[in-house]
Amino acid sequence: MPEEFAPPSCFTLPNGLRVVLCRRGTAPLAAVCVHYDVGFRSEPEGRSGFAHLFEHLMFQGSENVGRSEHFTIVQSSGGTANGSTRQDYTEYYQIAPASALERLLFLEADRMRTLRLTQNSLDTQVAVVKEEIKMNVHDRPYGGFPWTNLPSVLYRKFSNSHNGYGDFIDLDRATLEECAAFFDGYYTPSNAVLTVVGDIDPELTLEWVTRHFGDIAARPTAAPQDLSEPWPSEPRSGGYTDPRAPLPATAIGYRLPDPAAERDRYLGHIALAALLSGPSGRLQQRAHARGVDLTTATAQCGFFGPFDARDPDTFVVTARHPSSGHEAITGVIEAALEDLAGPGPTDREVASAVGATVARWHRKHDNVLAFARAVGASSLLHGEPSLPMDLSGALTALDAASVRNAAAALAGSRPAALLVHPRDAGGTR
Repeated sequence: MPEEFAPPSCFTLPNGLRVVLCRRGTAPLAAVCVHYDVGFRSEPEGRSGFAHLFEHLMFQGSENVGRSEHFTIVQSSGGTANGSTRQDYTEYYQIAPASALERLLFLEADRMRTLRLTQNSLDTQVAVVKEEIKMNVHDRPYGGFPWTNLPSVLYRKFSNSHNGYGDFIDLDRATLEECAAFFDGYYTPSNAVLTVVGDIDPELTLEWVTRHFGDIAARPTAAPQDLSEPWPSEPRSGGYTDPRAPLPATAIGYRLPDPAAERDRYLGHIALAALLSGPSGRLQQRAHARGVDLTTATAQCGFFGPFDARDPDTFVVTARHPSSGHEAITGVIEAALEDLAGPGPTDREVASAVGATVARWHRKHDNVLAFARAVGASSLLHGEPSLPMDLSGALTALDAASVRNAAAALAGSRPAALLVHPRDAGGTR
Protein backbone atom coordinates (compact mmCIF):
# COMPACT_ATOMS: atom_id res chain seq x y z
CA MET A 1 0.00 0.00 0.00
CA PRO A 2 1.59 3.36 -0.98
CA GLU A 3 2.36 5.81 1.78
CA GLU A 4 -0.01 8.68 2.57
CA PHE A 5 2.59 11.29 1.66
CA ALA A 6 5.74 10.97 -0.41
CA PRO A 7 8.35 13.41 -1.72
CA PRO A 8 7.98 14.50 -5.35
CA SER A 9 9.30 12.20 -8.09
CA CYS A 10 10.61 13.90 -11.23
CA PHE A 11 10.79 12.62 -14.81
CA THR A 12 11.45 14.11 -18.23
CA LEU A 13 9.75 12.73 -21.34
CA PRO A 14 11.70 12.46 -24.62
CA ASN A 15 9.87 15.54 -25.97
CA GLY A 16 11.23 17.60 -23.04
CA LEU A 17 8.13 17.74 -20.83
CA ARG A 18 9.10 17.78 -17.17
CA VAL A 19 6.81 15.70 -14.95
CA VAL A 20 6.47 15.94 -11.17
CA LEU A 21 4.40 13.35 -9.30
CA CYS A 22 3.64 13.54 -5.59
CA ARG A 23 1.41 11.18 -3.64
CA ARG A 24 -0.66 12.96 -1.03
CA GLY A 25 -3.33 10.49 -0.02
CA THR A 26 -5.12 12.55 2.64
CA ALA A 27 -8.28 12.72 0.48
CA PRO A 28 -9.49 10.82 -2.63
CA LEU A 29 -8.58 13.73 -4.92
CA ALA A 30 -6.10 14.42 -7.69
CA ALA A 31 -4.81 17.80 -8.83
CA VAL A 32 -3.27 18.31 -12.27
CA CYS A 33 -1.32 21.49 -13.09
CA VAL A 34 0.61 22.56 -16.16
CA HIS A 35 2.97 25.49 -15.77
CA TYR A 36 4.31 27.09 -18.95
CA ASP A 37 7.44 29.22 -18.89
CA VAL A 38 5.71 32.33 -20.23
CA GLY A 39 4.22 35.27 -18.36
CA PHE A 40 3.78 39.03 -18.33
CA ARG A 41 7.50 39.53 -18.70
CA SER A 42 7.60 37.44 -21.89
CA GLU A 43 5.44 39.90 -23.81
CA PRO A 44 7.06 42.06 -26.52
CA GLU A 45 6.63 45.82 -26.40
CA GLY A 46 3.33 46.85 -27.95
CA ARG A 47 1.61 43.64 -26.89
CA SER A 48 0.99 44.16 -23.18
CA GLY A 49 -1.56 41.74 -21.77
CA PHE A 50 -0.91 39.13 -24.46
CA ALA A 51 0.09 36.34 -22.02
CA HIS A 52 -3.09 36.81 -20.00
CA LEU A 53 -5.20 36.96 -23.17
CA PHE A 54 -3.64 33.72 -24.31
CA GLU A 55 -4.52 32.07 -21.00
CA HIS A 56 -8.16 32.71 -21.92
CA LEU A 57 -7.68 31.35 -25.44
CA MET A 58 -6.37 28.06 -24.04
CA PHE A 59 -9.92 27.27 -22.88
CA GLN A 60 -11.45 27.91 -26.32
CA GLY A 61 -11.02 24.45 -27.75
CA SER A 62 -8.36 21.97 -28.83
CA GLU A 63 -8.10 19.03 -31.23
CA ASN A 64 -10.75 16.86 -29.55
CA VAL A 65 -12.35 19.29 -27.07
CA GLY A 66 -14.85 21.97 -28.07
CA ARG A 67 -15.01 25.58 -27.00
CA SER A 68 -15.26 25.87 -23.18
CA GLU A 69 -15.81 22.08 -22.93
CA HIS A 70 -12.71 21.81 -20.75
CA PHE A 71 -14.66 23.38 -17.87
CA THR A 72 -17.74 21.30 -18.60
CA ILE A 73 -15.86 17.99 -18.59
CA VAL A 74 -13.98 18.77 -15.37
CA GLN A 75 -17.13 19.98 -13.61
CA SER A 76 -19.13 16.95 -14.74
CA SER A 77 -16.38 14.83 -13.18
CA GLY A 78 -16.94 16.56 -9.84
CA GLY A 79 -14.04 18.96 -10.12
CA THR A 80 -13.04 22.55 -10.84
CA ALA A 81 -10.57 24.11 -13.29
CA ASN A 82 -9.00 27.49 -13.89
CA GLY A 83 -5.85 29.30 -15.00
CA SER A 84 -3.65 32.18 -13.89
CA THR A 85 -0.98 34.38 -15.46
CA ARG A 86 1.94 35.70 -13.43
CA GLN A 87 5.17 37.53 -14.17
CA ASP A 88 7.15 34.49 -15.29
CA TYR A 89 4.64 31.71 -15.86
CA THR A 90 1.12 30.82 -16.92
CA GLU A 91 -0.55 27.97 -15.06
CA TYR A 92 -3.55 25.78 -15.78
CA TYR A 93 -4.93 23.73 -12.94
CA GLN A 94 -7.79 21.44 -11.98
CA ILE A 95 -8.78 19.17 -9.15
CA ALA A 96 -11.28 16.32 -9.22
CA PRO A 97 -11.92 12.92 -7.63
CA ALA A 98 -8.88 10.70 -8.19
CA SER A 99 -11.02 8.41 -10.36
CA ALA A 100 -11.09 11.19 -13.00
CA LEU A 101 -7.30 11.63 -13.14
CA GLU A 102 -6.74 10.17 -16.62
CA ARG A 103 -9.50 12.40 -17.99
CA LEU A 104 -7.74 15.48 -16.60
CA LEU A 105 -4.45 14.38 -18.15
CA PHE A 106 -6.13 13.87 -21.53
CA LEU A 107 -7.60 17.39 -21.43
CA GLU A 108 -4.26 19.06 -20.73
CA ALA A 109 -2.43 16.95 -23.31
CA ASP A 110 -5.02 17.69 -25.98
CA ARG A 111 -4.56 21.45 -25.78
CA MET A 112 -0.79 21.18 -25.48
CA ARG A 113 -0.81 19.19 -28.73
CA THR A 114 -3.14 21.39 -30.81
CA LEU A 115 -4.98 24.58 -29.92
CA ARG A 116 -8.08 25.60 -31.85
CA LEU A 117 -7.72 29.29 -32.75
CA THR A 118 -10.47 31.23 -34.52
CA GLN A 119 -11.10 34.92 -35.12
CA ASN A 120 -14.40 34.66 -33.27
CA SER A 121 -12.70 33.18 -30.19
CA LEU A 122 -9.99 35.85 -30.29
CA ASP A 123 -12.49 38.71 -30.58
CA THR A 124 -14.64 37.24 -27.81
CA GLN A 125 -11.74 36.79 -25.41
CA VAL A 126 -10.34 40.26 -26.06
CA ALA A 127 -13.73 41.59 -24.98
CA VAL A 128 -13.77 39.27 -21.95
CA VAL A 129 -10.30 40.39 -20.86
CA LYS A 130 -11.26 44.04 -21.23
CA GLU A 131 -14.30 43.46 -19.05
CA GLU A 132 -12.14 41.70 -16.47
CA ILE A 133 -9.79 44.69 -16.37
CA LYS A 134 -12.71 47.08 -15.97
CA MET A 135 -14.14 45.00 -13.12
CA ASN A 136 -10.89 44.28 -11.28
CA VAL A 137 -8.99 47.54 -11.90
CA HIS A 138 -11.00 50.45 -13.31
CA ASP A 139 -14.23 49.98 -11.35
CA ARG A 140 -12.79 48.74 -8.04
CA PRO A 141 -11.25 50.90 -5.30
CA TYR A 142 -7.47 50.37 -5.34
CA GLY A 143 -7.95 48.00 -8.29
CA GLY A 144 -4.67 46.35 -9.23
CA PHE A 145 -2.80 48.24 -6.50
CA PRO A 146 0.14 48.04 -6.43
CA TRP A 147 1.19 45.39 -8.95
CA THR A 148 -0.21 47.07 -12.07
CA ASN A 149 1.49 50.45 -11.48
CA LEU A 150 4.46 50.11 -9.16
CA PRO A 151 6.68 48.15 -11.62
CA SER A 152 6.70 51.09 -14.04
CA VAL A 153 8.10 53.31 -11.29
CA LEU A 154 10.78 50.93 -10.01
CA TYR A 155 11.95 49.35 -13.28
CA ARG A 156 13.00 50.71 -16.65
CA LYS A 157 13.07 47.70 -19.00
CA PHE A 158 9.70 47.09 -20.68
CA SER A 159 9.62 43.42 -19.65
CA ASN A 160 9.83 44.33 -15.96
CA SER A 161 7.93 47.61 -15.94
CA HIS A 162 4.75 47.26 -17.96
CA ASN A 163 1.25 46.47 -16.71
CA GLY A 164 0.69 42.75 -17.25
CA TYR A 165 -3.08 43.14 -17.45
CA GLY A 166 -2.54 44.99 -20.70
CA ASP A 167 -3.46 48.16 -22.49
CA PHE A 168 -6.75 48.09 -24.40
CA ILE A 169 -5.04 49.35 -27.57
CA ASP A 170 -2.45 46.56 -27.36
CA LEU A 171 -5.14 43.94 -26.79
CA ASP A 172 -7.08 45.14 -29.85
CA ARG A 173 -3.95 44.74 -31.98
CA ALA A 174 -3.66 40.98 -31.32
CA THR A 175 -3.90 38.86 -34.48
CA LEU A 176 -4.50 35.17 -35.10
CA GLU A 177 -1.04 34.90 -36.67
CA GLU A 178 0.54 36.26 -33.48
CA CYS A 179 -1.51 33.84 -31.38
CA ALA A 180 -0.37 30.87 -33.48
CA ALA A 181 3.27 31.98 -33.20
CA PHE A 182 2.90 32.49 -29.44
CA PHE A 183 1.53 28.96 -29.04
CA ASP A 184 4.26 27.43 -31.21
CA GLY A 185 7.04 29.25 -29.38
CA TYR A 186 5.96 29.06 -25.76
CA TYR A 187 3.44 26.24 -25.41
CA THR A 188 5.92 23.51 -26.21
CA PRO A 189 6.46 20.37 -24.08
CA SER A 190 10.02 21.43 -23.23
CA ASN A 191 8.74 24.79 -21.94
CA ALA A 192 6.31 23.22 -19.47
CA VAL A 193 6.08 21.35 -16.18
CA LEU A 194 3.25 18.89 -15.56
CA THR A 195 2.49 18.35 -11.86
CA VAL A 196 0.17 15.67 -10.46
CA VAL A 197 -0.53 15.59 -6.73
CA GLY A 198 -3.04 13.62 -4.70
CA ASP A 199 -4.31 10.13 -4.01
CA ILE A 200 -2.44 8.64 -6.94
CA ASP A 201 -0.53 5.52 -7.90
CA PRO A 202 2.70 7.07 -9.20
CA GLU A 203 3.55 4.18 -11.54
CA LEU A 204 0.10 4.11 -13.12
CA THR A 205 0.03 7.90 -13.31
CA LEU A 206 3.36 7.98 -15.16
CA GLU A 207 1.99 5.38 -17.57
CA TRP A 208 -1.02 7.63 -18.29
CA VAL A 209 1.20 10.71 -18.62
CA THR A 210 3.38 8.91 -21.16
CA ARG A 211 0.32 7.68 -23.05
CA HIS A 212 -1.24 11.12 -23.42
CA PHE A 213 1.75 13.46 -23.52
CA GLY A 214 4.52 11.28 -24.91
CA ASP A 215 3.59 11.61 -28.58
CA ILE A 216 3.29 15.41 -28.56
CA ALA A 217 5.93 16.62 -30.97
CA ALA A 218 8.90 18.52 -29.59
CA ARG A 219 9.23 22.07 -30.94
CA PRO A 220 11.87 24.79 -30.54
CA THR A 221 11.10 27.10 -27.63
CA ALA A 222 11.06 30.87 -28.02
CA ALA A 223 14.12 32.63 -26.62
CA PRO A 224 13.48 34.00 -23.12
CA GLN A 225 13.39 37.74 -22.51
CA ASP A 226 16.47 39.33 -20.96
CA LEU A 227 15.15 40.63 -17.62
CA SER A 228 18.43 41.98 -16.29
CA GLU A 229 18.70 45.69 -15.54
CA PRO A 230 20.80 47.89 -13.24
CA TRP A 231 19.65 48.56 -9.70
CA PRO A 232 18.10 52.01 -9.23
CA SER A 233 20.73 54.70 -8.64
CA GLU A 234 18.25 57.19 -7.16
CA PRO A 235 14.80 57.16 -5.51
CA ARG A 236 11.87 57.20 -7.93
CA SER A 237 8.23 58.18 -7.52
CA GLY A 238 4.97 58.22 -9.42
CA GLY A 239 1.29 58.50 -8.70
CA TYR A 240 -2.26 58.58 -9.98
CA THR A 241 -5.75 59.49 -8.87
CA ASP A 242 -8.17 56.69 -8.05
CA PRO A 243 -11.68 58.24 -8.04
CA ARG A 244 -13.08 55.25 -6.17
CA ALA A 245 -10.48 55.10 -3.40
CA PRO A 246 -11.82 56.41 -0.07
CA LEU A 247 -8.32 56.95 1.41
CA PRO A 248 -4.82 57.75 0.17
CA ALA A 249 -2.50 54.79 -0.30
CA THR A 250 1.25 54.44 -0.61
CA ALA A 251 3.32 51.57 -1.98
CA ILE A 252 7.11 51.42 -1.72
CA GLY A 253 9.00 48.97 -3.91
CA TYR A 254 12.57 47.75 -3.32
CA ARG A 255 14.69 45.39 -5.37
CA LEU A 256 15.10 42.02 -3.71
CA PRO A 257 18.16 39.76 -3.76
CA ASP A 258 18.10 37.09 -6.44
CA PRO A 259 15.95 34.23 -5.03
CA ALA A 260 18.23 31.69 -6.73
CA ALA A 261 21.75 33.11 -6.44
CA GLU A 262 21.25 34.85 -3.06
CA ARG A 263 18.87 32.47 -1.33
CA ASP A 264 19.92 33.19 2.27
CA ARG A 265 19.58 36.96 1.81
CA TYR A 266 16.19 36.52 0.13
CA LEU A 267 14.93 34.40 3.04
CA GLY A 268 15.88 37.14 5.49
CA HIS A 269 13.49 39.48 3.69
CA ILE A 270 10.58 37.07 4.26
CA ALA A 271 11.18 37.31 8.02
CA LEU A 272 11.58 41.08 7.71
CA ALA A 273 8.18 41.33 6.00
CA ALA A 274 6.58 39.39 8.83
CA LEU A 275 8.03 41.73 11.45
CA LEU A 276 6.90 44.83 9.59
CA SER A 277 3.32 43.74 8.90
CA GLY A 278 0.09 43.50 10.84
CA PRO A 279 -1.65 45.36 13.66
CA SER A 280 1.30 44.94 16.04
CA GLY A 281 4.08 45.05 13.43
CA ARG A 282 6.93 47.53 13.37
CA LEU A 283 5.19 49.74 10.79
CA GLN A 284 2.22 50.30 13.09
CA GLN A 285 4.54 50.76 16.09
CA ARG A 286 6.59 53.45 14.32
CA ALA A 287 3.39 55.12 13.04
CA HIS A 288 1.92 55.26 16.55
CA ALA A 289 5.16 56.70 17.95
CA ARG A 290 5.10 59.45 15.30
CA GLY A 291 1.39 60.19 15.56
CA VAL A 292 0.72 58.92 12.05
CA ASP A 293 -2.56 57.14 11.28
CA LEU A 294 -2.37 53.91 9.32
CA THR A 295 -5.48 51.95 8.40
CA THR A 296 -3.46 49.02 7.04
CA ALA A 297 0.26 48.36 6.74
CA THR A 298 1.73 45.25 5.11
CA ALA A 299 4.99 44.08 3.60
CA GLN A 300 5.77 41.04 1.47
CA CYS A 301 8.33 39.51 -0.86
CA GLY A 302 7.05 39.60 -4.42
CA PHE A 303 3.87 41.05 -5.84
CA PHE A 304 2.20 37.64 -5.56
CA GLY A 305 4.21 36.10 -2.73
CA PRO A 306 7.72 34.76 -2.04
CA PHE A 307 9.51 32.71 -4.69
CA ASP A 308 6.75 33.42 -7.22
CA ALA A 309 9.06 35.15 -9.71
CA ARG A 310 12.62 35.10 -10.93
CA ASP A 311 15.10 37.94 -10.52
CA PRO A 312 14.41 40.86 -10.50
CA ASP A 313 11.81 40.51 -7.78
CA THR A 314 10.28 43.19 -5.58
CA PHE A 315 9.88 43.76 -1.84
CA VAL A 316 6.61 45.65 -1.48
CA VAL A 317 5.39 47.76 1.46
CA THR A 318 1.83 49.08 1.21
CA ALA A 319 -0.17 51.36 3.50
CA ARG A 320 -3.55 53.03 3.50
CA HIS A 321 -3.83 56.12 5.63
CA PRO A 322 -6.85 58.32 6.43
CA SER A 323 -5.25 61.73 6.81
CA SER A 324 -1.47 61.52 6.89
CA GLY A 325 0.49 62.67 3.86
CA HIS A 326 2.62 60.39 1.73
CA GLU A 327 5.83 61.91 3.13
CA ALA A 328 4.77 60.96 6.65
CA ILE A 329 4.14 57.37 5.53
CA THR A 330 7.50 57.17 3.79
CA GLY A 331 9.10 58.43 7.03
CA VAL A 332 7.37 55.69 9.01
CA ILE A 333 8.68 53.01 6.64
CA GLU A 334 12.22 54.41 6.76
CA ALA A 335 12.11 54.58 10.56
CA ALA A 336 10.88 50.98 10.86
CA LEU A 337 13.67 49.74 8.60
CA GLU A 338 16.33 51.74 10.45
CA ASP A 339 15.02 50.39 13.76
CA LEU A 340 15.26 46.81 12.54
CA ALA A 341 18.66 47.42 10.95
CA GLY A 342 20.09 49.12 14.06
CA PRO A 343 18.94 47.81 17.42
CA GLY A 344 17.10 45.15 15.50
CA PRO A 345 14.74 42.49 16.75
CA THR A 346 15.59 39.82 19.27
CA ASP A 347 15.92 36.20 18.25
CA ARG A 348 12.70 35.57 20.15
CA GLU A 349 10.82 38.18 18.10
CA VAL A 350 12.14 36.67 14.90
CA ALA A 351 11.17 33.17 16.01
CA SER A 352 7.64 34.36 16.80
CA ALA A 353 7.22 36.16 13.46
CA VAL A 354 8.67 33.26 11.51
CA GLY A 355 6.47 30.80 13.38
CA ALA A 356 3.36 32.71 12.37
CA THR A 357 4.59 32.88 8.76
CA VAL A 358 5.27 29.14 8.66
CA ALA A 359 1.85 28.41 10.13
CA ARG A 360 0.16 30.50 7.42
CA TRP A 361 2.28 28.77 4.77
CA HIS A 362 1.19 25.33 5.99
CA ARG A 363 -2.47 26.34 6.19
CA LYS A 364 -2.34 27.68 2.64
CA HIS A 365 -0.76 24.52 1.23
CA ASP A 366 -2.76 22.02 3.24
CA ASN A 367 -5.15 22.16 0.28
CA VAL A 368 -4.14 19.59 -2.36
CA LEU A 369 -4.62 21.97 -5.28
CA ALA A 370 -2.74 24.86 -3.63
CA PHE A 371 0.12 22.49 -2.86
CA ALA A 372 0.19 21.17 -6.42
CA ARG A 373 0.29 24.69 -7.83
CA ALA A 374 3.17 25.62 -5.52
CA VAL A 375 5.14 22.50 -6.45
CA GLY A 376 4.65 23.18 -10.15
CA ALA A 377 5.65 26.85 -9.91
CA SER A 378 8.73 26.03 -7.82
CA SER A 379 9.74 23.34 -10.31
CA LEU A 380 9.44 25.70 -13.26
CA LEU A 381 10.95 28.85 -11.76
CA HIS A 382 13.64 27.43 -9.50
CA GLY A 383 14.05 23.78 -10.46
CA GLU A 384 13.06 22.80 -6.92
CA PRO A 385 9.80 20.83 -6.63
CA SER A 386 10.45 20.29 -2.91
CA LEU A 387 10.76 24.02 -2.15
CA PRO A 388 7.18 24.31 -0.76
CA MET A 389 8.06 21.57 1.75
CA ASP A 390 11.58 22.80 2.53
CA LEU A 391 10.75 26.47 3.01
CA SER A 392 9.45 26.16 6.56
CA GLY A 393 12.72 24.60 7.74
CA ALA A 394 14.78 27.28 6.00
CA LEU A 395 12.71 30.05 7.58
CA THR A 396 12.86 28.48 11.05
CA ALA A 397 16.67 28.56 10.86
CA LEU A 398 16.73 32.37 10.48
CA ASP A 399 17.97 34.54 13.33
CA ALA A 400 17.93 38.24 14.23
CA ALA A 401 21.08 38.90 12.19
CA SER A 402 19.26 37.77 9.02
CA VAL A 403 16.56 40.38 9.61
CA ARG A 404 19.04 43.15 10.49
CA ASN A 405 20.95 42.50 7.28
CA ALA A 406 17.77 42.53 5.19
CA ALA A 407 16.53 45.75 6.80
CA ALA A 408 19.92 47.42 6.36
CA ALA A 409 19.99 46.48 2.68
CA LEU A 410 16.58 48.04 2.07
CA ALA A 411 17.30 51.11 4.18
CA GLY A 412 20.42 51.77 2.13
CA SER A 413 18.82 51.19 -1.28
CA ARG A 414 16.92 53.43 -3.71
CA PRO A 415 13.22 52.55 -3.54
CA ALA A 416 10.31 53.54 -5.74
CA ALA A 417 7.20 55.20 -4.29
CA LEU A 418 3.73 54.87 -5.80
CA LEU A 419 1.20 57.39 -4.46
CA VAL A 420 -2.54 56.87 -4.85
CA HIS A 421 -4.66 59.99 -4.45
CA PRO A 422 -8.34 59.45 -3.58
CA ARG A 423 -11.30 60.95 -5.37
CA ASP A 424 -10.71 64.68 -5.97
CA ALA A 425 -7.53 64.96 -3.92
CA GLY A 426 -5.37 65.74 -6.95
CA GLY A 427 -2.50 63.84 -8.53
CA THR A 428 -1.94 62.47 -11.99
CA ARG A 429 -3.13 59.33 -13.64
